[in-house]
Amino acid sequence: MAEGGSGHVDDAGDCSGARYNDWSDDDDDSNESKSIVWYPPWGWIGTEAGTRARARARARATRAHRAVQKRASPNSDDTILSPQELQKVLCLVEMSEKPCILEAALIVLGNNAAYTFNRDIICDLGGLSVVAKLLNTRDPIVKEKALIILNNLSVNAENQHMLKVYMNQVCDNTITSHLNSSVQLAGLRLLTNMTVTNEYQHMLANSISDFFHLFSAGNEETKLQVLKLLLNLVENPAMTRGLLRAQVPSSLGSLFNKKEDKEVILKLLVIFENINDNFKWEENEPTQNQFGEGSLLFFLKEFKVCADRFWE
Repeated sequence: MAEGGSGHVDDAGDCSGARYNDWSDDDDDSNESKSIVWYPPWGWIGTEAGTRARARARARATRAHRAVQKRASPNSDDTILSPQELQKVLCLVEMSEKPCILEAALIVLGNNAAYTFNRDIICDLGGLSVVAKLLNTRDPIVKEKALIILNNLSVNAENQHMLKVYMNQVCDNTITSHLNSSVQLAGLRLLTNMTVTNEYQHMLANSISDFFHLFSAGNEETKLQVLKLLLNLVENPAMTRGLLRAQVPSSLGSLFNKKEDKEVILKLLVIFENINDNFKWEENEPTQNQFGEGSLLFFLKEFKVCADRFWE
């Protein structure tokens, strides 16, 4: 099931006396499968009939090997499950308590959630809520796989409406997860998808400071993912004041040095530029009551100096 198929191989169903392994077959260098084949005793008889039987057994084993490889391929049509099969996988996700089985079922479900026509089916079967329950698990692998599935489902606008009730939980999990972990990155990707439009961005208003701290402390991959999320937020003028009030770490200014990845710097500059364009400075003279000294707004007052230093 983890391979995306049922595990049943039709091509070898009538070959009761043949099997294949991953060993090299020195007997026949032209055999594509390079498999050792076991033959029934009658297959070794030195007759023409025995030779034909041996050849048939080898051919069946080769077809069986190719069938398994096809099912294991992520690009194979066999990875696309029917609604009935998806229902069985969802039941397995809901009922299984063994992490290895649960992980395998989630991989299958995640692969199918990548297909547009399967997203509606999974949600119609109640799959979104079934997977979302796994956000409470302590197993990081299971949680990551659940976030990947929810991320695939979030591409659909109708699914986003159902996913919004889990945004606060995903946000909390993302911020509190181990820094640069797979769970944290999966959560950031889901939040990024959920904030492509303005509809749910306000739900992250209280977490902007946490995202800036995560950006400052994270590695390059984490930094870039946080920036993608922040880029979504700065496109919405209604989020400008929330962004400017956010408390940013003092280490943010140290990013403007020649050792930092330029892609990170350029995206950060775009964010600052958009915020600056959305904020009417002449109409909103910053005061101590409105914005704290550690806020992004006060940092932006030094922004030009930092930027000039970077481009020298």
